[in-house]
Amino acid sequence: MDDGETWLLQAPDPDLETTIVLRPAPLNHPPALIRAWFDDAADAVVPLHDGTLATARRAADAYARQAKAENTRRAYRAGVRAWCDWCDIHYLKALPAQPEDIVAFLAHERGRGCSVTTIQLRSAAIRYLHHLAGVALPTQHARVTETIAGIRRAAGLAGEHPRKKAAATLAVLTRILAPISDDLVGLRDRALLLIGFAGALRRSELAAIRVEHLEPRAGGLQLTLPRSKGARTGASVAIAIPAGATALCPVKALYRWLEVAGIREGAVFRRVWQPPAGGGHDQTSARSQILGSQAIDPRTVVRIIQMRSEAVGFDPGVLGGHSLKRGALTEGMERGVHPTRLKQHGRHKSYAVLDEYLEMGDPFESHPMQGIL
Repeated sequence: MDDGETWLLQAPDPDLETTIVLRPAPLNHPPALIRAWFDDAADAVVPLHDGTLATARRAADAYARQAKAENTRRAYRAGVRAWCDWCDIHYLKALPAQPEDIVAFLAHERGRGCSVTTIQLRSAAIRYLHHLAGVALPTQHARVTETIAGIRRAAGLAGEHPRKKAAATLAVLTRILAPISDDLVGLRDRALLLIGFAGALRRSELAAIRVEHLEPRAGGLQLTLPRSKGARTGASVAIAIPAGATALCPVKALYRWLEVAGIREGAVFRRVWQPPAGGGHDQTSARSQILGSQAIDPRTVVRIIQMRSEAVGFDPGVLGGHSLKRGALTEGMERGVHPTRLKQHGRHKSYAVLDEYLEMGDPFESHPMQGIL
């Protein structure tokens, strides 16, 4: 095994220091070792500043890795694990890889039912593995790009297209909210759904909200997102959450959740545990439930949306993490809000991306040719 270098990294607690060993890319080593190396290398940790050129270069490399969103890095780790496991089974080199091995792997993944999107992520993960290792990128070979193009074309001819999640419009949201109780879980879910809708928020943005991100305003509440997918520069984004005059007011729902849960700092949307059944507790009482201290993760947001929608008769596969955002923008479009305001509210960089979030409904209603022919 190659000898590595030891250097100090910035720990989560600024008062602590952590020393770990980072090794050069294990070229031509067993896939299991490559997989472990990538898991470490994909985590972007900035070294402590010491004034040396070597540390400055390592810091620059870490900042470059931070350009990848956590969801992207998670997908890349899954892709590299799948690639290394497959190479291990077939006694192939995972790093550096050969184009003919990569296309065979992609064909295998497609054959076992992976979507076109997953295939593209697998290829991107292998590319990123080689990029971090500082070696030539085999995924740029014509054989790889043509194989992916062929998989995409075959999927289209077979009628396989990405399935968008349905928009949780106001009518849908009202139906979902109706049976939600006032226990601790219910108060949390109600606030989460209404804030997600009013702010046209993504699941990751909802999960990351903290009390310090909230600022009361005369017209409602200002939510500051430290990071947003639409803000590529890394700048924070301020979102207005208007106060409502109905039972669907998102601001009232949020304040009620925070008050009953006793949350004054830290994560807003947290895990809640139910007490054991048969333990003499009232299962419907907010006081009998146990509130966690850590934020829920984005996948929990999806589970909440799907569980609450299924409870009122919706197919759980129809609504998902994008449904609240799609619902908010679609509702705004149907109420005549100018596309520029919708684009701004959805934090999209282009109208083409905004269009992907709009659910047009009946294609014959308000057709451009209606009443002309």
